[in-house]
Amino acid sequence: MSSILKQLQQQFSLALVAAFGEEFATTDPLLAPTNNPKFGDYQANLAMSLAKPLKQKPRDIAAKLIEALDVSDLCFPPDIAGPGFINLRLKPEFLQSQLQQIQGSDRLGIAPTPDPETVVVDFSSPNIAKEMHVGHLRSTIIGDAIARVLEFQGHEVRRLNHVGDWGTQFGMLIAYLREVYPNALTEADALDIGDLVSFYKQAKVRFDDDPQFQDQARHNVVKLQSGDAETRQAWKLLCDQSRREFQKIYDRLDVQLNERGESFYNDQLPQVVQDLNDCGLLVEDQGAQCVFLEGYQNKEGKPQPLIIQKSNGGYNYATTDLAALRYRIQEDEATRIIYVVDAGQGTHFAQVFQVAQRAGWLPENVEAVHVPFGLVQGEDGKKLKTRAGETVRLKDLLDEAVNRARTDLQARIEGEERSETPEFIEEVAEGVGISSVKYADLSQNRTSNYVFSYDKMLSLQGNTAPYLLYAYVRVQGISRKGEIDFESLTDSPLTLSEETELALAKHLLSLSEILDEVAQELLPNRLCQYLFELSQKFNQFYDQCPVLQVEEPLRTSRLVLCDLSARTLKLGLSLLGITVLERM
Repeated sequence: MSSILKQLQQQFSLALVAAFGEEFATTDPLLAPTNNPKFGDYQANLAMSLAKPLKQKPRDIAAKLIEALDVSDLCFPPDIAGPGFINLRLKPEFLQSQLQQIQGSDRLGIAPTPDPETVVVDFSSPNIAKEMHVGHLRSTIIGDAIARVLEFQGHEVRRLNHVGDWGTQFGMLIAYLREVYPNALTEADALDIGDLVSFYKQAKVRFDDDPQFQDQARHNVVKLQSGDAETRQAWKLLCDQSRREFQKIYDRLDVQLNERGESFYNDQLPQVVQDLNDCGLLVEDQGAQCVFLEGYQNKEGKPQPLIIQKSNGGYNYATTDLAALRYRIQEDEATRIIYVVDAGQGTHFAQVFQVAQRAGWLPENVEAVHVPFGLVQGEDGKKLKTRAGETVRLKDLLDEAVNRARTDLQARIEGEERSETPEFIEEVAEGVGISSVKYADLSQNRTSNYVFSYDKMLSLQGNTAPYLLYAYVRVQGISRKGEIDFESLTDSPLTLSEETELALAKHLLSLSEILDEVAQELLPNRLCQYLFELSQKFNQFYDQCPVLQVEEPLRTSRLVLCDLSARTLKLGLSLLGITVLERM
C-alpha cells in the first residue's frame, strides 16, 4: 500500500499535467504534512514556485490545480490559503479504509522498495586488545538502527565491522607480552581481557620511551606482515580473545555484525599504491607516496597531501580505507556505502572519497557517505569519563543502567503491593535498562553531543524508552483485562469520529513516510520522535475514549485502534533495536 503522501503526490502530478502540460509531469508538488492541524493535514506549496515560469499569480495557479486535482476519495475539497498554499484535509472514511487495509499485514501495509540496493553499513569498529567503551556506543547502535530500517525496506544490507586488527599496536603488544607474559602468545584466554588492556597500556608507554623496544615492535610488525607462523599465531590468539569479549556486548545489545577488519585488506594495499601511481595521482614527498588533495591546505598554505605509503614502505589508515572502499564497490557491488564514524573523522573520509573519485573507483552511481555523530558527555558537559578520568567501559555503563532499572522496578512493585518472580524482575530490568541506553542515544540528533543521564533515560515520563514501552504494555493490559484476542479482530470495521481517534489514525498511517526519511537522511531520531508522538496520541485517545466499557461496534473499533498502535510501536521500536515487554 502506498503512503498517503505518495498517493497525494501522484494525484498532484496528474493535475499538473492536466492544468499546465506534460513539461510539468515531474515537477515537485512541494507537498508535506502541516505543522498546524488548523491548516489541514497536508499542504502543497508549489503554486508560488510556479509563478515565475508560468507568469501567473500563485493563487490563480493554485485555483487551476485544484480544478484539475482529483482527491475526492482521500480528502475534503481543498482550499487555498495565504498567497497560494493548497491545504488538504483527509476524510475519516478514507482513514478508516486505509487502517482496515493494514490490519492483517505484519508489515502494517508498508511494501518493500521496488528498487532494492546493495548497501554497506560500516559501524562499531572497536580495536583489538582494547575493551569497548562509551565511544563505541553511538556508532554501534546508530549503525544498527540504520541497517534495520534499510533491511526492512527490502535493501540487501552488509553490516560490516571494520575492526582495528592490524598494525604497529600488535608488534608492540606481542613484544611486551613476550617479556612479561609469554603464555598469552601461545595459550587461548591465558589473560583476562582487562589484564590484556592493562598490558597494552604499559606496552604503549614503553614504546613511547624506549627506542630499542620500538625496534623490537616494528620487527614484530614485519614478521606479522610477512606471515611468520609464531607471530601470526600470537596475533590470532589476541584477536580471538578480543572478538569473544566484543560478542558479549553485541549479544547484549542485540546487534548483528560481520567482521571484516583491517587485516582483510592487507594483501590489497600494494595494488592500491600501484593503481594510484598508474592513474598519475601519486607524488613522492619526503620519501612518502602521496596524493595532493584539491581544496585542502596545510598550515603553510600549501596543498595538503594524503599519505598513501610511508617513507619506510608502511601503510596507514587511508590506504586501508581506500582498499576497503574499492573492494565494497567492485566485489560487494554496493551502490551505497555508509560509514557510521564519529564527527572527528569527517576530513579523513572527505579526503579518501576524493582520492577514490579521482582514481575512478567511486563512480557517480555509487554513494559513499560519512554519517557523523557527536560526543557522549557527562553531567558537567565534558566527555563522559570515570571519576578516575578513565574512559567509561561500555560493559560498566550497561550494567549500571540495568542495576538502576532493577532498583526502580523493585520500588514500584513494592509501592503497588504486587508480587513478581526474580525471573520477571531480571527480564524487565535488563530490557528497560538496555532499551533506555539505546533510546536515549538514538532520540538525539546524531550530529549533536548529548548529556548522558541515567535519571532522565529511565524516567517513565517524557521522550524515553520506558514511556514508549509502557504505552505498549498498556495495550497488552487491555487484552488481559478484557480477555481480548487481537488477532481475531482482523478485518473488523472501524469508525473514527472523535478528534483523538482521528489524530491517532493519521499518525499511524504516516509510518512509511517517516521510514523513507530515516532511510534517506540517516537520522534515527526522526523515528524516535514519531514513536514518542504516537505514544502521546495513543495515551490521549485512551484517556478520552473508553474502550472496554463502550457498546459494540464502537468497542471493537477502538480495540482495533489499540492493537494497531501497539503493533506500530512494536515494529518501530524493533527498527531501533528495542524489544517490547508484555508487562512492566
